Amino acid sequence: MATSQNATGWPTRLLVDCTSDGSISYGIVQPGQHIENGIPIVRVNNFKNGVLDGSEALRVSESIEENYRRTRLQGGEVLLTLVGSVGQTAIVSGDLAGWNVARAIAVIRPSVEVSAKWLSICLQTPGARHFLDGRANTTVQKTLNLGDVKQVPIPIPPKAVRLRIESIVTSIDDKIDVNLRIIQTLEAIAQALFKSWFIDFDPVRAKIAAIAEGCDPLRTAMSAISGKADAEIDALPPEEYEQLAAVAMLFPDEMDESAVVDIPKGWKVRPADSLSEVGIGKTPPRKELQWFTEGQGDWRWVSIRDMGTSGVFQQRSSEYLTSEAVARFNVRVVPDRTVLLSFKLTIGRVAITDGPMATNEAIAHFKLPCDAAVSSEYLYLYLKDFNYSTLGSTSSIADAVNSKTIREMPIIVARRDLIDRFTKSVAPLFEEMRNRQNEIASLSATRDALLPKLLSGEIEVLA
Repeated sequence: MATSQNATGWPTRLLVDCTSDGSISYGIVQPGQHIENGIPIVRVNNFKNGVLDGSEALRVSESIEENYRRTRLQGGEVLLTLVGSVGQTAIVSGDLAGWNVARAIAVIRPSVEVSAKWLSICLQTPGARHFLDGRANTTVQKTLNLGDVKQVPIPIPPKAVRLRIESIVTSIDDKIDVNLRIIQTLEAIAQALFKSWFIDFDPVRAKIAAIAEGCDPLRTAMSAISGKADAEIDALPPEEYEQLAAVAMLFPDEMDESAVVDIPKGWKVRPADSLSEVGIGKTPPRKELQWFTEGQGDWRWVSIRDMGTSGVFQQRSSEYLTSEAVARFNVRVVPDRTVLLSFKLTIGRVAITDGPMATNEAIAHFKLPCDAAVSSEYLYLYLKDFNYSTLGSTSSIADAVNSKTIREMPIIVARRDLIDRFTKSVAPLFEEMRNRQNEIASLSATRDALLPKLLSGEIEVLA
């Protein structure tokens, strides 16, 4: 076991020597097609601000997973991303026991002398990131070699000091986690309302059923919209009752049988480019490094990888473009509250811009005019729920979708006053999500600034 000392006088060990089994492994190389009842695996897109989000897990066959028992999760492991957005970490919670991981993920099982939290903290320090970034292969996309990962130096201060630093960082991480959960809840509320009104057409179908049964269609729609029984509706204050009735009146009471798709009477199906200015991002010549920067450059330049960790609002990018690059290569800069959609390789990531920014050519922008028939919130939720397999054969969907396909995407458009009502209902939810994301960014910046000072001894830690 190799040991040395850092500037504080604390001994350091190689990361591999801090593991329980003296090994670090990566996961399933060829997972194959998604198997509905298969074994779920963690991929890079499941990492969200240091937390694993398993809501969109790929599932593999048991026979494939059986060949990778070495990376089968038990809970308590540290996961590290090796490909693409490298260097992200997360600690496996107990409810992911039995899952496995993809080839792009390293599984680190901590020894009894150090905790998973400590290893995760150390891997997020600027020193560790610099160590890994300097050794990453960037020929195609950034990739870390396990041999280099094993060599990351890990400081081992006295246990009391280590526990105190863990406590400080955990208190910040817990606040981040609370905000993430609130954002997930708020988005789920907005998605549920959108799906009920504009995908399942619950109020419309309620009216149709009421007419068939000889009941009052307006009251039935009011119940479908509010989730309340008749007695509860009658007990509403007059103003709330009138508002609910006004919304219910906006829904038609029949479906349009002549439409190409099943939609309510009076609604339309329109191509995306008739509702918005659909643009595509651009990448300056990669070999001309003067156009790119990883610092606070002139323009945020978003990639699909960035969208994978963005949340509802796209606020950050891992790379920036200079103003000269934007001008010389005619790179589109889209305004605040523009809806973004990834449509190459990874299809269907959606976000709303928080401020002006540019993107690469794998991302489409839906820039809405001032008098748009739909809102950013409506379009975001529609694209989140869209079945992208309908744009091409599922076996070659990544090849089938192109900019022409995106411009011609069918968008269901309800009557304007109904969309306005919906937007008014969900706008406060989206604003709260934006505020929560800003708070997460602030907390993350505080943590990242604090960590190196704690580990270098610049800030004395009292055990």
